[in-house]
Amino acid sequence: MKLPNGYGSVHKLSGKRRKPWAVRKTDSWEYYYKGTDTLAKNPTPEEINSGKVTAKRSYKYIGYYETRQQALQALAQFNTNPFDIQPDITFEEAYKKWSAKKFEEISNSNVSGYQAAYKLCADLYKMPLSEIKLSHLQGVVDSSGKNYPTLKKMKILFNQLFDYAVMNDIIGKDKHIVEYLNIGQAEKSNKHYRFTDVEIETLWRWSEGNEYVQVILMLIYSGVRPGELFNTKKCNVNLEERYFYIEKGKTVNAARKVPIHDKVLPFYEYWMQKNDTEYLVTQINGDKIRFDTNHSQYTETYWKPLLSDMGILKYKNDKGEIKEHTPDDTRHTFTTMWKEKRLDEAMRRKIQGHSGKGIGEMVYTHFELEKLREELNKL
Repeated sequence: MKLPNGYGSVHKLSGKRRKPWAVRKTDSWEYYYKGTDTLAKNPTPEEINSGKVTAKRSYKYIGYYETRQQALQALAQFNTNPFDIQPDITFEEAYKKWSAKKFEEISNSNVSGYQAAYKLCADLYKMPLSEIKLSHLQGVVDSSGKNYPTLKKMKILFNQLFDYAVMNDIIGKDKHIVEYLNIGQAEKSNKHYRFTDVEIETLWRWSEGNEYVQVILMLIYSGVRPGELFNTKKCNVNLEERYFYIEKGKTVNAARKVPIHDKVLPFYEYWMQKNDTEYLVTQINGDKIRFDTNHSQYTETYWKPLLSDMGILKYKNDKGEIKEHTPDDTRHTFTTMWKEKRLDEAMRRKIQGHSGKGIGEMVYTHFELEKLREELNKL
């Protein structure tokens, strides 16, 4: 039987789950001008009815259940007496409610990071969030035995959950104590190393005869994360206006338009017409490069053999150690080249999709995109 409009819905999630039946209600609607990614903030009824704007609905998930009958009962109870977040909600319960929505908005690798951080917080699971003190958080950090990157992710998780508590009147802003948490200092990392000018010249020479060397230059001259380029669909590449659109990335702020450098525009044109495939850059057989979930698929098949043949796979770091370039070195190279030329730092952060105050989803006007491309072409 069809449920009444506005009542909510019950649907079964894919895969093997202990509680596959999800209960949800419409949380909000967002409107976009038809055929664009531009948000229509206050569309008129005439615009909606005429089809000039299209609607996108977001949902609020109420819970997950073992059977459809249990889910329908829960939905009925919710409509009879909608529940609020209780003031004695535990750390574990808050995490489940927060993550149910958050994980739909971020990449799989970012989800894994939060899940790993959460597993280290078992001592907090059953504690009411309102009763957790700085000493409790510091105790989890100090006893974890983890390095700075992991502790940084843990602190971000704590921040997210305490923000959630403030927004839902569980605690006051004065009780948001995460900023005082001590996770130590980041050590200077030798993880990513810039490609030298000589190495980049080698890449250009080899690019004339190898499409996957072209891909390396596309990464260097865009500054995007490798996974972002490999997840780019052809429908999101605009050769006429010379940009490609990243739908989703490592962070919630990663969605953006990335201008295409004039030097590598021919490579984008080549890959757009190469195969009848959904994604811009693919494996030799046309399959997707699943960099987010399987780094070695790309590094062992394409990256290492190519750089080895060119004689630029290995380098010597500041400690005199022999290391190998990784795909993420392309993004580091972009950043270093940009700073060496003293180009506009705010524009670099926009192009690379860095999170920060005032930097959310990047939807630019034509004029703004031209300004970004003009600065980019100075590299």
